[in-house]
Amino acid sequence: MADPSSYRPRTGDIPTNPGVYRFRDEHGRVIYVGKAKNLRSRLTSYFASPGTLQPKTRTMVHTAASVEWTVVGSELEAIQLEYTWIKEFTPRFNIMFRDDKSYPYLAVTMSEKFPRVQVMRGERRKGTKYFGPFYPAKAIRETVDTLLRVFPVRTCSNGVFKRAEATGRPCLLGYIDKCSAPCVGRISPEDHKALAAEFCAFMGGEAGRFITALEKKMAAAVAELDYESAARYRDDIAALKKVFERNAVVLSEDTDADVFALAEDELEAAVQVFHVRGGRIRGQRGWVVEKVEDSTPADLVEHLLQQVYGDAEGPDRIPRQVLLPSEPENAVELEEWLRGLRGSRMEIRVPRRGDKAALLATVQENADQALALHKSRRAGDITTRSAGLQQLQEALGLPVPLLRIECFDVSHVQGTNVVASMVVVEDGLPKKADYRRFAITGDAARDDTASMYDVISRRFRNYLADQAASKQPAADRGGGEVLADTTTPAPRAKFAYPPNLVVVDGGPPQVAAASRALADLGITGIHVVGLAKRLEEVWLPDDEFPVILPRASEGLYLLQRIRDEAHRFAISYHRQKRGKSMTVSVLDGIQGLGPAKSKALLKHFGSAKRLKAAGVEQLQQVPGIGPALAASIRRQLDAAEAAPGLDGAGEQAPAVNMATGEILES
Repeated sequence: MADPSSYRPRTGDIPTNPGVYRFRDEHGRVIYVGKAKNLRSRLTSYFASPGTLQPKTRTMVHTAASVEWTVVGSELEAIQLEYTWIKEFTPRFNIMFRDDKSYPYLAVTMSEKFPRVQVMRGERRKGTKYFGPFYPAKAIRETVDTLLRVFPVRTCSNGVFKRAEATGRPCLLGYIDKCSAPCVGRISPEDHKALAAEFCAFMGGEAGRFITALEKKMAAAVAELDYESAARYRDDIAALKKVFERNAVVLSEDTDADVFALAEDELEAAVQVFHVRGGRIRGQRGWVVEKVEDSTPADLVEHLLQQVYGDAEGPDRIPRQVLLPSEPENAVELEEWLRGLRGSRMEIRVPRRGDKAALLATVQENADQALALHKSRRAGDITTRSAGLQQLQEALGLPVPLLRIECFDVSHVQGTNVVASMVVVEDGLPKKADYRRFAITGDAARDDTASMYDVISRRFRNYLADQAASKQPAADRGGGEVLADTTTPAPRAKFAYPPNLVVVDGGPPQVAAASRALADLGITGIHVVGLAKRLEEVWLPDDEFPVILPRASEGLYLLQRIRDEAHRFAISYHRQKRGKSMTVSVLDGIQGLGPAKSKALLKHFGSAKRLKAAGVEQLQQVPGIGPALAASIRRQLDAAEAAPGLDGAGEQAPAVNMATGEILES
């Protein structure tokens, strides 16, 4: 841990202008980003007596090794730059509003030739319309199932669609009229896209238009004594009304708003939001965060709006109104920033009375309950993780806290398809964004120790390369103000942050190989241990006897979980490589065929059997295949029949599944 006085800038050197500042650790990694109206006032507060700081703030200033700042022209610029840096560096001590669960959205892929309706989570994709979020997922699936009666849009995966297209037979939904079956040409691409647009219009709040149109059709069918059609229209109307009435009207129909509320204690805060569209509650989301500084509700709300709307653009992502429990300190600048992202007017309001205030009270009640539930669930988990890290540090006699642990595992079958995995744990929790996998070839694949030496060497050679390529922070050179262009994020180094502890799956040979790899690279200060599977013994370098942790030790449980995760990650990569090696192709080695034409042939015929049976004229029907090339392909396929699995040149052929005979696309 660093002493804050060792890097504290002189008070007179810090400007009094508004700006954004960054704290970095000893490895140059940004660990905290903040902004201030007065940089001097804010930064000097971090170097006050440690007893006056919040626990997490005190940990942050002792973890940091330098501080730097950038002066900006206004508070609006400070908001934009702070958001850019938080997104670029994901500092571990910043307030990060992470969902307490993964929320499902109803998505319609309008950019595709045949749009698909599906339930999606995670990152948003361009060209896709989203509705929600919805909770629970069962509710949105029931909604889709009901709407398919009236709007039979495609819901199948690309694999199912292509298979139906190749066979000429639709899936079950096509037979029961819950899909218009564009895969077999029952509907044109234009009509299917129009149908998907109507689906989106209904989900966007235009239900009345469709219900009225169906009621007119039902009346006309009754007038013509076509009672069968009238009954079908009646059922469709009932289905649409069922979906439309699921969400109660809480505000006027012209209201589009997001309603936020938060509940907090000294260490954490829970946030809830209701998404109101067309006066109806369309979805709900929640976050739980750890507080870094002695933040007020207004400060938390400001950070929340930055992270919720920072990547959002357009009126479909940012509503006309954002209703908050308290007004942020720079609400005017935030509103101006959000208007720029939305492309039209919007407002930030704090409702005081009326229906909106009543809805805010309901959201507040949800936030209170979410915080109470989170604390009851997490209390045991936080205690267990902290105890495990502490026990492990004491048992291994390590001088530093185990903030980051990396575990390596090698996987193979009798020396074939040798691969390795690296999993990362920070503060006792997996950090999957930093997971890595390695393919091992040549002499390094001869045995486990050689493989381990190769993997550790490659990982830390990359670390040294990233360190050499990264620029030294300006504050480390005695300066403070950063004059570099901060509008374009720099590429993030993949291996720039070293672990406190390296765990290898194995005993003394693997530990010795890992230690030798670090020593050969001249790296010190990184501790290495091995966890042997047979008796769960913990081995340290150059120790004759292992460390035996108690069977009920939280430290042992933590090591086992890390080792098992590394094993799982390595096995999944090994199976992937092994699966590829067990496939062959009828097109590999055929002269005159490149990847594009091979793919065109595979797509046109759909299976190895059809391709082998195709004549010269049929081959010419594929775009890019002329008469001479078609004749050449036919001759080489005939020659290959004499030596199944090999082409005319004796090279092993890709892409035919040995179990099914289907050609696999790369």
